[in-house]
Amino acid sequence: MIPEIGHFALALALALSLAQVVTGLWGAHRAEARLMSATAPLAAGVLIAVAASAGCLVWAYVVNDTTVLNVVQNSHSAKPLLYKISGTWGNHEGSMVLWVLILALCGGAVAAFGNNLPSALQARVLAILALVSFGFLAFILATSNPFQRMWPPPPDGQGLNPILQDPGLAFHPPLLYLGYVGFAVTYAFAVAALIEGRVDAAWGRWVRPWALAAWSFLTLGIALGSWWAYYELGWGGYWFWDPVENASLLPWLAGCALLHSAIVVEKREALKTWTVFLALVAFGMSLLGTFLVRSGVLTSVHAFANDPARGMVILGLLAVFIGGGFALFAWRAAAMVPTGVFAPLSREGSLVLNNLLLCSIAAVVLVGTLYPMFADLLLSEKISVGPPFFNLATLPLAVPLVLAMGFGPVLPWKRARVFPALQRLWWAALAGLGVLLLCLAIAGERIGPALGFGAAAWILFAALADIADRIALLSRPRAAWARAKGLPRAAWGGAVAHAGLGVMILGLAGMGLATDRLALLKPGESTTLAGIEYRLVGLRDVQGPNWTARRATVELRDAGRLVTTMEADKRNFAVSRMTTTEAAIHTTLLRDLYLVMGEEREGGAVLRIHDNPLAPWIWFGAAIMALGGGLSLSDRRMRVSAPAAKLARGGEARA
Repeated sequence: MIPEIGHFALALALALSLAQVVTGLWGAHRAEARLMSATAPLAAGVLIAVAASAGCLVWAYVVNDTTVLNVVQNSHSAKPLLYKISGTWGNHEGSMVLWVLILALCGGAVAAFGNNLPSALQARVLAILALVSFGFLAFILATSNPFQRMWPPPPDGQGLNPILQDPGLAFHPPLLYLGYVGFAVTYAFAVAALIEGRVDAAWGRWVRPWALAAWSFLTLGIALGSWWAYYELGWGGYWFWDPVENASLLPWLAGCALLHSAIVVEKREALKTWTVFLALVAFGMSLLGTFLVRSGVLTSVHAFANDPARGMVILGLLAVFIGGGFALFAWRAAAMVPTGVFAPLSREGSLVLNNLLLCSIAAVVLVGTLYPMFADLLLSEKISVGPPFFNLATLPLAVPLVLAMGFGPVLPWKRARVFPALQRLWWAALAGLGVLLLCLAIAGERIGPALGFGAAAWILFAALADIADRIALLSRPRAAWARAKGLPRAAWGGAVAHAGLGVMILGLAGMGLATDRLALLKPGESTTLAGIEYRLVGLRDVQGPNWTARRATVELRDAGRLVTTMEADKRNFAVSRMTTTEAAIHTTLLRDLYLVMGEEREGGAVLRIHDNPLAPWIWFGAAIMALGGGLSLSDRRMRVSAPAAKLARGGEARA
């Protein structure tokens, strides 16, 4: 009975979303206040219906209802409760329910917190969100019913993919989807603005919080997925340019450009077409990622499904929403005449350069990800595009982007001069150059890590210089503390986010100095890497809740002193008949000591050992970036609509 209620709730949500589309678009077109006011309650109804359906699906997993095909294919009674719940979205059907649930949450949030929006704009935004919901709800009901029954029910399920039975994967998809689906709101604002033919400072003020929230969640989601791959897959690295990893990077890059572009719309009423274009692209890249993960056109450990038929339906939705959005953009773009004029050397100019470089990097990643698929389809040629291509192609674009990140925040709006900017940043540039030269002298031929350390120093000191200049730390140090307390949180958030990227680059540069060793050890034998002795103590069998494992216990000693004891597993899941690797990691602030157990031979075991300098800083940096986004989002100005009147024209003023 509970699954039938969940299925009915999805159908009810479909009907309510269609009503929301009609009342929103028609009411705004006819300026009918009663119809427009109905969109918010309908959005709440869609949210309640989808939440009820998701709750029914979770219930089916928790009680291990084997009359539901989705539960049988992806769960088992012996699974821990956390993985029974996370297994709900660890498959195609359940992940689509999570997708529409977050989309309904976004619609409910716009309905609840969008009271300061013009009624016609709010109605159109809610209608566009409902149209997206309608498309995906129809897709679920027609091709991906998560409540499909099977009879007779088997005694137990087949279990969840073992590599997904991990706390990191329990929270990675919801965070990632909050980012993916969050860009649906900016997409809805863009389409609504195109329908109205008007983009102004108030529109930029309304769009920026949604872009910021989506970008922050996506940053956390990507970072958590990278961390999971690092410690769970046992490859010893943090990013492998996997096609599905790239699919999550694409909306992040577009969203980052959108976020910066919306600032210019809000402050200067410039870059309007840029901002609307990027809002369409960011959501388009999110839908593209959804297609790649579920269509079967790409092979990845991250893929949810291998069903070309369902993939074609998603491709159709992508064509309708993004193709329709760009057709509307082509029709209406001429109406969005910018009112803010600026010189190339200005804050606006630096943000234009920022957008061009971010979009260029996204284009490189997109081409490198999709070209092998098209080469196979059109030319019948198997082509592999791997890390060497992406690293070489993105580096020439990343270098000027890093330089622009330091200069942009200290430049005034409208028009800037070179010398004042250099006065603010000379010591940051000197620090970055000094670190670069020092690292080149130490690292020798390892130019990549040296460039990374220099770039990180430049970004960190430039962010510090920005704050120091805003609070007049050097010119009026006595009043600096008072000015710091009065500095808007958005200013602090921007500096913190930039500093977080600097910390991440430090971690990436440190990983460029990583070393590894493969050794066959018998109990009592040892090997050494980077001054640390690894001694195999013994091998033993271990019983888990739904797995058995062969575990290697290894002691780590530095100059005879015991540092720690590590235990690495090879786990066997009997239900799914799969074996996974559980890496052992001893982490400090300065490096990770990383151990993976391989095959057993000759009474011993093959151990793969990695010494990864500064590896934790990669994920610390990502967390700091998301924290910066949260600080900016907490700024009260983000929750107050911009006035409809024209902005003040203080060209040299910095916000």
